[in-house]
Amino acid sequence: MKTFFEAQIWSMKDKLYRMAFLWVKDRDVANDAVQEVLEKAWANKEALQKMDNPAGWLVRVLKNQCLQHFRQDKKWEPIGEREFAESETVDTDFPEAYKRVFRFLETLPDKQKEVFMLREVEGLTYEEIADYLEISQDQVKVNLFRARKTLREHLLNKANHGRKN
Repeated sequence: MKTFFEAQIWSMKDKLYRMAFLWVKDRDVANDAVQEVLEKAWANKEALQKMDNPAGWLVRVLKNQCLQHFRQDKKWEPIGEREFAESETVDTDFPEAYKRVFRFLETLPDKQKEVFMLREVEGLTYEEIADYLEISQDQVKVNLFRARKTLREHLLNKANHGRKN
C-alpha cells in the first residue's frame, strides 16, 4: 500500500515538471524547481495530509519557486515573453502537427496558455485549474474559450493558406 506522500505528492511530479517547464522554459531549472517543491512537501507531509487540496498547495509553491528563479537571476521579464530556441519549447519526439500547436501556444497570453495546457494537456477540471492559478472558474472558462478560439482561427488560416498555394 502506498503512503500518502507516494500516492498524492510523488505521483504529481511529472505534472509539476510540465508546469514548471511551461513557466521557465529551461529543463534544468524546471527539474530544480520540482525538486525544491518535493523537498518542501516532504518537510510538510503531515500538514499536507490535513489539507483539502494538497495539489493546489504544490502548484502554488512551484509557481513561487519558479518566480524565485527569475528574482535570483534578475530576469524580471514576464514569464512567457522570453525568446527560446524551438528545441527548447517543443519536444522533438512529437509529430509535426503537435509541434505547430505547441509553437502557436507560445504566442498566447500567459493566462490563456496556462489554462489551455492545464485543461487540454493535463486534463484538470475547471475547479482544479481555478484553484491552482488562484482565479475564478469563470476566468478559467473565458481564458480557455479565448485560447481555443484563437487556436481554431490560426489552424483555419493555415489550412486556407495551404489550399491557395
